[in-house]
Amino acid sequence: MFDFSVFFTDPTVWAALITLVVMEVVLGIDNLIFISILSNKLPPEHRQRTRRIGIGLALVMRLGLLATIGWIVGLTAPVFDLGIHGALNSHGEPAFDTAFSWRDLILIAGGLFLIWKATKEIHHATDTTPSHDLLEKDKKDVVINNVGAAIFQIILLDLVFSIDSILTAVGMTDHVVVMMIAVVVAVLTMLLAADPLAEFIDKNPTVVMLALGFLLMIGAVLIADGFGVHVPKGYIYAAMAFSALVEGLNMLSRASAKKKEAALAARQAQLNKAETAEPGV
Repeated sequence: MFDFSVFFTDPTVWAALITLVVMEVVLGIDNLIFISILSNKLPPEHRQRTRRIGIGLALVMRLGLLATIGWIVGLTAPVFDLGIHGALNSHGEPAFDTAFSWRDLILIAGGLFLIWKATKEIHHATDTTPSHDLLEKDKKDVVINNVGAAIFQIILLDLVFSIDSILTAVGMTDHVVVMMIAVVVAVLTMLLAADPLAEFIDKNPTVVMLALGFLLMIGAVLIADGFGVHVPKGYIYAAMAFSALVEGLNMLSRASAKKKEAALAARQAQLNKAETAEPGV
């Protein structure tokens, strides 16, 4: 049984908790982007509910996985090996390997799903022909199916991100209660950020394409991780932050250009009004 007095006597527990909360929030960004894009394809009155259900299921799933922590750790044990290995790196480890565990298979499947979904959404965004995507039907009799389809896809990605998140937590601390607190705090943060992020993405179409690009990158990284090619998370989030910064500068530039156009239009309207009024003076 967990002794809560360690929160007051052991500073390493607090350090692990704070570090875990930050890591869980950062890892949750990928999941949140996917949920935002998917929910924005639903009718407006169903979006918030779908996001909350999806994030709530993520919390339940992660807490459930933590309750079976022994089984989760066992997912890292190889189940079969194709016998193909890459050259050894400076640390004496192969650049890649084909000794697949259940975790690897789940990551590969999740990565393929993300790439498929992001590619499909990019194709829809750039294709001018009408689409018959299940999530885009507006008839009242299929709204329930739309929400159900969205929640089902969210659950699939929740599973992938949840397993990755829990295995990360296991490497940080041995206290399951600390992991649970970190997961709850991170998911509550996602819940608070979900609506503002989704509304921001919905109002800025160019951000949607950027977010889909992020999902493509994350899918490729998940597949690489499944094959034993571990890309440092810092590189991924640094690339995402840089891309977001560039897009932010582009948005500021477009807003400034619109203001200038509006000012010029207002000035021209004043000149036209003055010219029209002159003959009567």
